[in-house]
Amino acid sequence: MAELFSIFVIAIIVLGVVLVGLGVKVVPQGMEYTVERFGRYVRTLRPGLHIITPLIETIGAKLNMMEEVLDVPSQEIITRDNAMVRVDGVVFYQILDAAKAAYEVRQLEIAILNLTMTNIRTVMGSMDLDELLSQRDKINAQLLGVVDEATNNWGVKITRIEIKDIAPPRDLVEAMARQMKAERDKRAAVLEAEGLRQAEILRAEGEKQAQILAAEGRREAAFRDAEAREREAEAEAKATAMVSEAIAKGDVQAVNYFVALKYVDALRDVAAAPNQKLVMMPLEASSIIGAIGGIAELAKKTAGDK
Repeated sequence: MAELFSIFVIAIIVLGVVLVGLGVKVVPQGMEYTVERFGRYVRTLRPGLHIITPLIETIGAKLNMMEEVLDVPSQEIITRDNAMVRVDGVVFYQILDAAKAAYEVRQLEIAILNLTMTNIRTVMGSMDLDELLSQRDKINAQLLGVVDEATNNWGVKITRIEIKDIAPPRDLVEAMARQMKAERDKRAAVLEAEGLRQAEILRAEGEKQAQILAAEGRREAAFRDAEAREREAEAEAKATAMVSEAIAKGDVQAVNYFVALKYVDALRDVAAAPNQKLVMMPLEASSIIGAIGGIAELAKKTAGDK
């Protein structure tokens, strides 16, 4: 009888240890566990030490609450202008509500992948190929808005959707390369023509400025010549007035001055003529000397009057 009692006590102790082991749960950081009671969800266990009722409560789902990434498989898409392209991408998501993620959708990752692939075909199929290749940020933002809204009921937050690669067919790539080369050649020709035009404009501006400066120089020279002629005329007028006054007073030297002046001018004109190489003619030295003496006498008289 004592032996049976001992066996019963040992069995009770072992059962208690097993029940304690079944009831104590440790949830690691970044994870959450759902607790079910007779198959029905009752609560969520967050990171830390927890105790559940053994045999009555069980762990339903173990969910990773950290941000995760899914690779979107490559698929072919027909654009609005009937171009066939191959596209793949990645999806970043995070579970915010463990209960919804566990009980509102079956196979969460597969559901997110299928939803993303469907919306990629919808969004990118409504665009032309040029828009597809040049507006990747717009595509990512539009996909993010649509997929995130659709997964709200699943307790999931879609943080990012990125299109990794857009691969058009080879013949289309070659056609695009030829088009790009033609565009570059066109821009180069336009830039070259613009450079030639700018050079012609600058050359014309330079010639215009040179002509303006030359005209200003000629005007300044003409002004200087006119001023010199004016001063010469004034001096000539003064000299003529002085000589005329001397003649009026009966001074013979003044008459000799006029005669000598005309005489010297005539000789200068004869000597400057291009068809005259040698001129021989008699000269009256006494007349010239007398004229020079008359000039000196007039100068002395003028100085004496002053």
